[in-house]
Amino acid sequence: MNNSIDLHMHSRYSDDGEFTPTELVEKCVASGIQAMSITDHNTVRANAEAQRAAKKKGISYIPGIEIDCVFQNKNFHVLGYDIDYQNSDFVRIEKNIDDQSFDASLKMLAETQALGFRITENDMWEVSKNNFWQGSWTGEMFAEVLLNKPEYNNHPLLRPYRSGGVKSNNPYVNFYWDYYSQGKPCYVKIEYPPLEDVVNIIHRNGGKAVLAHPNVNLKDHYDLLHPLICTGIDGIEAFSSYHTPSQAFHFFREAKDFKLFVTCGSDFHGKTKPTISLGQHGCLISENELISSLKKYFILDIDK
Repeated sequence: MNNSIDLHMHSRYSDDGEFTPTELVEKCVASGIQAMSITDHNTVRANAEAQRAAKKKGISYIPGIEIDCVFQNKNFHVLGYDIDYQNSDFVRIEKNIDDQSFDASLKMLAETQALGFRITENDMWEVSKNNFWQGSWTGEMFAEVLLNKPEYNNHPLLRPYRSGGVKSNNPYVNFYWDYYSQGKPCYVKIEYPPLEDVVNIIHRNGGKAVLAHPNVNLKDHYDLLHPLICTGIDGIEAFSSYHTPSQAFHFFREAKDFKLFVTCGSDFHGKTKPTISLGQHGCLISENELISSLKKYFILDIDK
């Protein structure tokens, strides 16, 4: 398995990330990662620091971002690679989310309370006080607060996420998927840009647009993959910590059939996904094949 390349990870500039960009570079060094990209949610703030730190450590760095967007009324994530991250387009993407985040957080709090949990604004401010996005409260944060309240040690809704439970491998993010993602009880809609616009923004800033962890967002909607490819995306993140080997192979074949390139990414966050390590993406092709493919699109200083 190839684990020297990881093109999907999050720093503290994501509302659910833990580490600084420099800390992520150091962790990549310790993990044997030779090529990396920090793809924070809807912001490019990590890239300048990460690029400097990676250069000092001899790691190839590709500037990145992960943008929330909508295609046919369904939410998707598109990764932008090798972008001109200093362009004001990305300031506007960040501002759009920032302007909506706090109101959405309050609505999520109300929906969580409607489930019967005693949880307050003060609880949420406390858990987010060291975050860059202090007013953006994620499903993972709600999970962290609830799972650490002693009065809920035996609460039936939380039992699957506790040690030994069926959702205990990554309890915080699993709680998010079950209660705060699109279509779930605590989901609050945020107005995201159309996927087509996001692809165009990435392209006009010199970048490549890649569909992130497709099995997550295409679940039960596989019929959308081909129309989505026709929007002009350049690649598919076939190899992801979210994909089983059979799912990864399926998306690898789809990419090849449509002459798209494939990428690999762990989607490392830190504490919100404690069982996900850097380089953990289950790449099924050889290191030489992956590097040779990526070198057609990006400058990678890796010799294999």
